[in-house]
Amino acid sequence: MTSQAYKPLTREQMAWRAAQDLPEGAFVNLGIGIPTLTASYVPPDREVIFHSENGVLGLGPKPGPGEEDENLIDAGKNLTTLITGGCYVHHADAFLMIRGGHLDISLLGAFEVSEKGDLANWTTEDPAFPPGVGGAMDLAVGAKEIRVLMEHTDKKGAPRILKKCSLPLTAPGVVKRIYTNLAVIDVTPHGLVVIEMIPGLTLEHLQTLTEPKLQLAGSWQALEPPQARAA
Repeated sequence: MTSQAYKPLTREQMAWRAAQDLPEGAFVNLGIGIPTLTASYVPPDREVIFHSENGVLGLGPKPGPGEEDENLIDAGKNLTTLITGGCYVHHADAFLMIRGGHLDISLLGAFEVSEKGDLANWTTEDPAFPPGVGGAMDLAVGAKEIRVLMEHTDKKGAPRILKKCSLPLTAPGVVKRIYTNLAVIDVTPHGLVVIEMIPGLTLEHLQTLTEPKLQLAGSWQALEPPQARAA
């Protein structure tokens, strides 16, 4: 199969897919990168309270034209909005929420994830690309569940889902689900299980882009976000 046989998801579509799995009433942290887009794609009939480590509880979707407030930003320094009832909090209080175990889910970006759910997302060890721990280490152990959003391969086409991470770990064995531009994969005690794949992609081809062995869920589905939702 060639790369022309399927169309990888956009960053916005990946965020849309992750948003569909967030349960009613959940308190969810949004990490830097693709995760910050997720607040714009929660189903309208579902209430999810988004947390940002820089001091926001009740983070809303990205602002529309004329709604921008330069004083309201997310952890990635992107302009954002505040939902009704949302609030600003001190940076230290935002971390108390993390360290106190009050977050149900944290959606994080990553450079690498291992087959055992090890997370590497704070440094590439490239002198030209400064490391940034931020709140990742706190979130990795403080949130009740970690889910990762990342491109399936790096810019050179090499796998980012590995048998063992090559980069320094943020935390071992914490990732439960991986959303990529090609598939949705669960990290289980029995290995990596593919629950969704984009149309035109086979498990055999996905395996060539993934270092650890993949298993296909018996109830797997096609991963088809609405094109209209991709901003």
